[in-house]
Amino acid sequence: MMPRHPLKILFYVNLAIVVLLVGYKGYLNYFEPDFEALHTEQVARINDTLSGAGGFSFAVVGNINNSVGVFEERMIPALNEADLDFMVSAGNAVSGGGEDKYRAIQGTLSHLDIPYLLTFGENEYKNFGSYRFYDHFGPHFFSIKAGGARLIFLDSTGKTPWQWQIRWLNDLLSQEAHRIRFLFIGHPLLDPDQKAPFEQADDFLQPPEFREALLEAIDRHGVDMVFSANLSLYSDQVRGDTHFITTGGAGGLVLNDDTSFYHYVRVDVNEEGEISHSLERLEVGQNPVLSTLESLWFFIYSLFYVGYVNFILLVAVFVLIGIKLYTAIFVEKDYYPDYDLDPEPWLSQPLRVAMFTNNYLPFIGGVPISIQRLRKGLESLGDAILIVCPRYRDQPRQESNVVRVPSLLAMGEKREFRLANIFLTRIRRQVKAFKPDIIHVHHPIWLGSLGLFMAWRLRVPAVYTYHTRLEHYAHFVPLPGNLFRNLISHELVKRFANRCDGIIVPTYSTEEYLRMIGVKSPVFVQPTGIEYQRFQEVDDKDVRKLRESLNLGDETIFISVSRLSNEKNIDFMIDAIDALRRRTDRPFRFLMIGEGHQHERLQQRIDELGLQEHFTLVGSIPPDDMATWYHLGDVFLFASKSETQGMVILEAMAAGLPVVAVRSSGIDDVVRDGYNGFKTPEKQDQWCERAQQLLEDTALRKELAAHALEFAADYSVEQFARDVREIYALTLARSSSR
Repeated sequence: MMPRHPLKILFYVNLAIVVLLVGYKGYLNYFEPDFEALHTEQVARINDTLSGAGGFSFAVVGNINNSVGVFEERMIPALNEADLDFMVSAGNAVSGGGEDKYRAIQGTLSHLDIPYLLTFGENEYKNFGSYRFYDHFGPHFFSIKAGGARLIFLDSTGKTPWQWQIRWLNDLLSQEAHRIRFLFIGHPLLDPDQKAPFEQADDFLQPPEFREALLEAIDRHGVDMVFSANLSLYSDQVRGDTHFITTGGAGGLVLNDDTSFYHYVRVDVNEEGEISHSLERLEVGQNPVLSTLESLWFFIYSLFYVGYVNFILLVAVFVLIGIKLYTAIFVEKDYYPDYDLDPEPWLSQPLRVAMFTNNYLPFIGGVPISIQRLRKGLESLGDAILIVCPRYRDQPRQESNVVRVPSLLAMGEKREFRLANIFLTRIRRQVKAFKPDIIHVHHPIWLGSLGLFMAWRLRVPAVYTYHTRLEHYAHFVPLPGNLFRNLISHELVKRFANRCDGIIVPTYSTEEYLRMIGVKSPVFVQPTGIEYQRFQEVDDKDVRKLRESLNLGDETIFISVSRLSNEKNIDFMIDAIDALRRRTDRPFRFLMIGEGHQHERLQQRIDELGLQEHFTLVGSIPPDDMATWYHLGDVFLFASKSETQGMVILEAMAAGLPVVAVRSSGIDDVVRDGYNGFKTPEKQDQWCERAQQLLEDTALRKELAAHALEFAADYSVEQFARDVREIYALTLARSSSR
């Protein structure tokens, strides 16, 4: 019978692995001691052992290769019981030069009861192991005195120039004519009579010049025995008076046959200086399962010593798996709204709402205007609102329930974007004193992040309104544009939104975008409200007076409202208007309302194209006068693709203007093609054709204008405030039910 929750078991197994890995890493770092220059300690032990002794005995092993099952478990006990004075590895004590392998061999050798010395061999050199050998053990070539003998260790890996070693060796041996001499070098000098398993040409000492020079020095100085490893066999060859012994049976790849078998070489020197040696063969038949487990153990062991990168990656993988399993098992998923939530207790009482925004009036923009309208609507319903926003030079002197924050940095040609000082403690004190029921953040960064932090500190829910497509503001960010547009902006929005208790978006296409990037928090589609009634109360006399002041005649007036910034795509409209004047004989004028850091550049472009009679940059207009300016127009033109709703489009419709806009996520749900305006791809010919159609077809223009006015009536500020208040209440109800 299958367990009821098999993934639950897997989760706890994974969690246990993470705990064990972290614990073991802590043990290795804090409890297992580091080691360096071990040969110094071993030489001192050898001297102490041989002090006053007439003779001595030692063992020579080769190709240990970090073998636990053979060398550590079988050979070391045999060496400890063999009445030896010390042990020498003739090469390849480790299976590779990584830190993990050196750590492992140090642990293995710590089980020896006798001192030891290592020859710098091929495996010790691999994977940048030469400096590890030097740090942990000592020089790559060296010599010591042991009793009446001289033990010489050479580097056959190519790390140390062979010419220097030969000169050093000749000088050394010339000074001691009567001493017994043992030489250790990782690569064999002579080709054995029998062929070793997997033998290759570079298993022997290279280059040939080094081999010939070393053989000549051995003959001239009467070296007694030369030991090497690197081949998995035993070979004893005599050249002149010198024994050349290859020993490769202490571990590693051994076939356990007549040629390749586990062994070590015992060397005895008596009081008279006579040397004898013997082959000590171990009958070892390692279980293949144990051999596999040994390999697995060294793989795991290596992960902890190659460096912190592998360790962190390993733990991170397990943590990620654990999180995924946890969410799959324990987090209940309900993809439908909770219809049992009762918002009535919060709807029936005044709410205290703290709003955090990176820009606010007197800065003119869609977000500040939207916040101001929401504030007025909520206050008219009896709620208390606190606004946390940047400080501006021309802000009102007296304003209630607004916390103005001084700026650390102002950006843009007119310093319109301000980086508020979120580190001021008075902000936290004032928000805390306000005692909000809910916090509403309007940006996913800076003051928005502070608002989310305050919600966490005060244990109140946070609601986030997704106003702006962040990826279109890459030119304001000191990062590579494509990196910010394609990755960072979407990841930032997703992470921020998922930490909030509710998300307000103005259109269904925006909701779809958030779901596509991975937002899991509850999303409420709530278009921003407009002051519809104010647009109906505009006095015709004020409109005529404004037309006269602008010297406007009977020409058709195109209106657009936008900040003069890159993401608003105003260059597209300038080029389109330039093309339109060549396509039609109808007189028209384009009034571009708004201000921004691109003003001078755009004006220069208008002048270069000779569009002064058709395209006018009006500049900034006070919000209270905007309704009159909208009523100047006959058609509203728009090309921005950075909007999430395009509130100015609804305002234009409230003034009875049909719209021609570039299709984007903020436009698609507001402009109904052929009903209250037209939406086109970002193609100048198509956009220009629609503008020309409304310019020349008066009947069509009036028909779409009537539909636009009717459509905008559903977006009043009053209804907007009531709907947002219900979102607050639902969020509070959900938060209280947890």
